[in-house]
Amino acid sequence: MIASSPVDVAPQPPPAPITSTGTGIANLPNQRHKIVAKNGANFTLMVCGESGVGKTTFVNTLFTSTIKEPKNLSKRRLRPANKTVQIQITKAELEEKMFKVKLTIIDTPGFGDYVNNRHSWIPIVDFIDDQHEKYMRQEQQPSREGVVDMRVHACLYFIKPTGHTLRPLDIEVMKRLGSRVNLIPVIAKADTLTPADLAKFKQNIRAVISAQDIQVYSCPIESEDETTTKRNANIMAALPFAVIGSTEDVVTLDGRRVKGRQYSWGCAEVENDDHCDFRKLRSLLIRTHMLDLITTTEELHYENYRQAQMETRKFGDPRSQPTENAKFKEEEEMLRKRFTEQVKAEETRFRKWEQQLLSERDRLHKELEQQSERIKELQNELDTYYYSHHNSPRSIRK
Repeated sequence: MIASSPVDVAPQPPPAPITSTGTGIANLPNQRHKIVAKNGANFTLMVCGESGVGKTTFVNTLFTSTIKEPKNLSKRRLRPANKTVQIQITKAELEEKMFKVKLTIIDTPGFGDYVNNRHSWIPIVDFIDDQHEKYMRQEQQPSREGVVDMRVHACLYFIKPTGHTLRPLDIEVMKRLGSRVNLIPVIAKADTLTPADLAKFKQNIRAVISAQDIQVYSCPIESEDETTTKRNANIMAALPFAVIGSTEDVVTLDGRRVKGRQYSWGCAEVENDDHCDFRKLRSLLIRTHMLDLITTTEELHYENYRQAQMETRKFGDPRSQPTENAKFKEEEEMLRKRFTEQVKAEETRFRKWEQQLLSERDRLHKELEQQSERIKELQNELDTYYYSHHNSPRSIRK
């Protein structure tokens, strides 16, 4: 027999030794990073403001892509104007360095576009509350797979660059939004104001926010890293953020190609801190504090809503709807006031008529008494005449 030669087999490499001296709990952030990187993130951003302040352009500039299609202004007069505030939802998925973010943009066309803007904030506030309610109802279900979360993590309120101060409508809306969502005031079209006017405008807005006790989002400033602390303080010092939106490339005087707007005196650069606060706002929304915005929505605004609802209803009960619509409350008050005035007028007229009747009754009673006395006098005269006639001498001789 011929003996078979042995086959050369490469030896297996030894397993990598575990050189960690601790228990390994310090690797938990790395594990969490892998989970988040795999699942991605959801972020919902609401933009609120009048038409024409540049909300769509700013969103497209912020995410460097066409998230929302610009409006065709040439056909704006062809369709009838909407008389109510609408809610438009735009969804997109962004990816950068293998990390995905499911982005939801909430727009509010029709807000502040009419002469009478009373109660125009009701659809916006109701939408925010409805998202909290829907998420809470999903949490109460036996199976919570595939939960849809559209809670608004940040609301950019665009302020018209008037150069004066906040309007009464701005104050009322910001008060109602600040208690429900992370409110971030933004001055639109900052390139229409001079640096001095812009600084004064910011100062006036901050004074009104403080005087009216409006809640606005403030990121954590203190940090273990001194550089991070200075950066956070620098970001919050720019509140309200003055922004310039543009998706077009322009060439500066020194030959650089940047995003901005070209004017006869030069160009306004979007990412130039000397021209606007776009980079600071982008850092606040995306690069440094997106997680804090999501966490604040979860732990503060949603918990406040959930606690308020659980204190007033039983588990599983639907949300109690208000019995009166605030939009028609003013009309109801006017009708009630008009009805009250009419009732008072009728009561006054009835009282005058009653006084006239009483006066007429007293007059008639008085006349009746006078006639009665006159009748008695005539009766007495008649009796006197009768007796005097029958007792005369002629009647005696007869």
